[in-house]
Amino acid sequence: MPDRPLTLAQIQDYVAKMEVERGFSDSTLVEQTLKLAEETGEVCKAVRKQAALSVDPASKVGGLGEELADVLIYLAAIANRGGIDLSQALRDKEAVNENRTWT
Repeated sequence: MPDRPLTLAQIQDYVAKMEVERGFSDSTLVEQTLKLAEETGEVCKAVRKQAALSVDPASKVGGLGEELADVLIYLAAIANRGGIDLSQALRDKEAVNENRTWT
């Protein structure tokens, strides 16, 4: 992992290579999406812990940064499986959002 800020494209490339190295590249889109949902729940637990709210004592809760990194990894993995360039997807979505009326 490079010790410098990464673009979304670089993160996607890193995740693609890391999955091959660690034997995760055969996981399906559905499997990765379900894992993303699980990790999102862990982000919620980390926020609860950080806010000093009750958390199941039997539940393993990492720090917020650690859990957000897991979400980013799964997000990149899902985008890779779908052939989606996250940078372009963000630009495209924001072009739509700029024309929305926010209430």
